[in-house]
Amino acid sequence: MSGYEVTLGDRTVEQVEGVDAYAQEGPLTTFFDTAGRDVIDAWAVRVLSLRTAEILMVRRVGGPRRQATPVLVRGVDDLQIAG
Repeated sequence: MSGYEVTLGDRTVEQVEGVDAYAQEGPLTTFFDTAGRDVIDAWAVRVLSLRTAEILMVRRVGGPRRQATPVLVRGVDDLQIAG
């Protein structure tokens, strides 16, 4: 299962499991379950929030890393650069 290992200022380590993204929201860092989507959107579930000032390190653990998905752009060969 994927997740993050968060080291706090007092050197305690929190294991946040079942999440695949995190973002800073004001003074908090929130961990989300995005259900495999590539963005944090309205359907993402907030799992845990921690005070950002107390976080020393965030490290991803478990699960495979997602590879970047190639994007097909049609018509690129037809572009002409003006100059």
